[in-house]
Amino acid sequence: MILQELQQYLRDRPVSSLAEIAQHFQSDPDALRLMLDRLESKGRIRKLETKKCGSCHSCNPETMELYEWVKS
Repeated sequence: MILQELQQYLRDRPVSSLAEIAQHFQSDPDALRLMLDRLESKGRIRKLETKKCGSCHSCNPETMELYEWVKS
């Protein structure tokens, strides 16, 4: 997967969780974070602030990590 494919995915799905992105590209979430960080530093996406749902720790953290496409 190249950065351009990730950008196209995010253009098509303006808000996506890290879990959704990882599943789509069949990639490790930690590896994807590096590419997402690069896109964020270029101002093309932003990481959305999400609230923790509680203290049970049952939710997969990657489902709570959301990214939004901001550049047309």
